[in-house]
Amino acid sequence: MKKDRHTTEQIIRILREADSGTKKTDEICRANNISAQTFYRWKAKFGGMDLKEAQRLRDLERENTELKKLLADQMLKARALEIALEKNL
Repeated sequence: MKKDRHTTEQIIRILREADSGTKKTDEICRANNISAQTFYRWKAKFGGMDLKEAQRLRDLERENTELKKLLADQMLKARALEIALEKNL
């Protein structure tokens, strides 16, 4: 089953709809085709944020992931050089 990727705007809209109290959580989840677990995970992560803060958080997470990949590549290259130098001695 393919995962849907919701935009930050959609997540904030869904959470604000739930905060308004007009519908139950189950109804909101059904209407937006998400599970209750996903809803509560979003609520824990984006609960008190406005749109700009949530977008900034996503950007920082994306940047952090890229930096972790770069670090892993550099560590792998350094380890390969160490192995090559050990063989030459």
